[in-house]
Amino acid sequence: MRKLDCPDYQLGLGLTEEQKAFFDKHGIIIFRNFIHPDTVRLFIQELTRIEKQWLDEGRDKVNGVPLKFGKDEEGNKIIQRLCFLSMHSPAMHEFLQDPRLQSVVEFLQPYEGRIAENEKDGLVLNHYVRTHNSGFSQMGWHTDSPRDIFLGQKIMPMLNVGIHLDTTPFENGGLRVIPGTHKQGMLKLLFGKKYFIDNNPDPREIGFDINAGDLTVHDGRLWHRVQQSPYFGEASRRRVMYVPVVTGKFMPKHENSKTPLYHRFLQKVHK
Repeated sequence: MRKLDCPDYQLGLGLTEEQKAFFDKHGIIIFRNFIHPDTVRLFIQELTRIEKQWLDEGRDKVNGVPLKFGKDEEGNKIIQRLCFLSMHSPAMHEFLQDPRLQSVVEFLQPYEGRIAENEKDGLVLNHYVRTHNSGFSQMGWHTDSPRDIFLGQKIMPMLNVGIHLDTTPFENGGLRVIPGTHKQGMLKLLFGKKYFIDNNPDPREIGFDINAGDLTVHDGRLWHRVQQSPYFGEASRRRVMYVPVVTGKFMPKHENSKTPLYHRFLQKVHK
């Protein structure tokens, strides 16, 4: 396993030809220091507020999408996967309007993309922490594309944009990808690995040194997973917000939306 040799790209109001070529080759790119440390702290405060509110309310779903629960180091109940966050936070909603963020849709050309604030799962938080009672410390190999099949439509080009709230060195686990697999055929996309069940390292995979405030963008067809931290407790904590950038038919969610079949599948394989 090795680290990706990625230049220290910055994301402006448009993509450069070099950035487009890098993404086209690897299927993933990192933009350094996309948000200021003060904004990182603000988002963590907002996440804490929303989590407390939803726990107090006894919520188990938002817009039909199940929340994922676990325990912290003291055995307290926490939410380890939250969704549609920007619909419950003015600060996060405003963040999704950032013109720099809007520029990543250029990676989908010639398709017209949009930030899916109220589609799929909206702005999601994945809160990985390794404790003896944690329900979410790693994630097996998967791509993001087959969920379209569960929604009754053909697989469409999409991106997943990650906003990283914790510094995670390569040695501490975190995101792993198999570069170039965004160009694989349909059979390998659907059957190349056992979705979410397979956590085994792949000789082709690469990892990253991620800093709080960095932004990652990966193609939805790219094979990726989350490596478990070798540490427990605070040292293992990794909080990442993801928002999808999608193409095709506009399919908004609402409080009466049904739970998609793929989430029922995920509930089983993550137990």
